Amino acid sequence: MTKQQLHIQLHSGRLSKVHIDQLVEQLVKQPSLTESLFLEVLQEDKIGTFNASWTFDHLMRKRLVYLLPMMTLFTNSLSELQCESCIRSMAHVCEMITKAYFKKTDPVFIKNIADEHLEKIMISCFDWLISPMNMAPKVFSMTSLYYLGLKFDWVHPELRVILEDSYASGTIGYQNRAKKTLDKLAKLSQ
Repeated sequence: MTKQQLHIQLHSGRLSKVHIDQLVEQLVKQPSLTESLFLEVLQEDKIGTFNASWTFDHLMRKRLVYLLPMMTLFTNSLSELQCESCIRSMAHVCEMITKAYFKKTDPVFIKNIADEHLEKIMISCFDWLISPMNMAPKVFSMTSLYYLGLKFDWVHPELRVILEDSYASGTIGYQNRAKKTLDKLAKLSQ
């Protein structure tokens, strides 16, 4: 597949889950197209569509390591995102990154992700967590922030305050993840 063919597929109307899966299977074999796919995400964010972001999220589920060569581009772009559908997918990618780095302690991620990258993820996750948007990006963000707080000690107290303040107004899913996160924070402080 070429960049142009990727562009055409992403802009051929709303893609079904089956089509996304087929596209991801092709992209798994062509890691060189990962950056082109992400640039499509940034373009779609401006017009409010999400085929590319959904495809990118699913590709990262299979090959998160493809993100590493473009980590600076990815983290620099997070704060610019506006479309909630794109933010949701990128927040999920941030959660996968922080789990790979902190929970799995994957040496490839630890070696290739700088503190500057983690800080940019942290800033975006805090912004998404306190913004008036749908709950999915907030849920992914609180998990990312929990892990980031293992390295940046000021994060956990701030995260605790935000979760305690927003708990009552959250959806059931938000409350469930907030409670789990608050419980983990409580265990850390014992």
